[in-house]
Amino acid sequence: MKKKNRWQPLPGQPLTEMDEKVMYWERKGKEVPTRDLIRTPEEIEGIRRSGVVNTGVLDEVARHIHAGMSTLEIDRICHDYCTSHGAIPACLGYEGYPKSVCTSINEVVCHGIPKAEDVLMEGDIVNVDFTTILDGYYSDASRMFIIGKTSPEKEQLVRVAKECLEIGMEAAKPYGFVGDIGHAIEKHCKKYHYGVVRDLCGHGVGLKFHDKPDVAHYGRRGQGMLLVPGMVFTIEPMINMGTWRVFIDEGDPFGWEVISEDELPSAQWEHTVVMTEHGVEVLTY
Repeated sequence: MKKKNRWQPLPGQPLTEMDEKVMYWERKGKEVPTRDLIRTPEEIEGIRRSGVVNTGVLDEVARHIHAGMSTLEIDRICHDYCTSHGAIPACLGYEGYPKSVCTSINEVVCHGIPKAEDVLMEGDIVNVDFTTILDGYYSDASRMFIIGKTSPEKEQLVRVAKECLEIGMEAAKPYGFVGDIGHAIEKHCKKYHYGVVRDLCGHGVGLKFHDKPDVAHYGRRGQGMLLVPGMVFTIEPMINMGTWRVFIDEGDPFGWEVISEDELPSAQWEHTVVMTEHGVEVLTY
């Protein structure tokens, strides 16, 4: 029996240029998206509106974050801004996650749980990662914040992690591949002898919190899923000052907090993007 293609042209419609390009790569044995991963213009506008709120949340954090405040205070800021704008914090209650935002300090790579006892100190670096649901549409982004004055080593890590996000977005091209993104990020990191976390990745987003494709931040060109206009996903490289290896904090009763194996600092920046005919457009500015 002939294998059925995963890509399906629209019923009753002539083949489009997109159909022909995707089916070409599928015949070449490449992984291609299913059509249900291609967002309509109306869906993209919904995700864009969600992204406006998500950006507003992180802007509000930027206005208030300072040494001496707890990460629990950051959680309250995020929750209150989100809900006052008619949206829902996607993290709250997701698979048992107890708070509205992830706050990851220094060696915590991601999924740091806000706590009253986690007080920001001069020199800390902290990632604030928030996901918004507005009218059923999801957007997801994170930023790094430097508390006061920190070491040159931490400053460089934060800067390079942001460069990795920008380089990854530049590498994402229509009818290119997810592996092109990871290859570009990993190449940049190697210049600084940093580790690119492999255990976690970017992901499709928009109608769900997590969807296809999985966006690894390391890899080879031409590997992974084909990138097609209309796909919406995150790029969110996690860059460690030392090894790329990580572990789950045994002291975390919820089993969420991810820490660098050598407990050296880690940094991450994230955007939600939509693939267009010309490259990616950021939806979380």
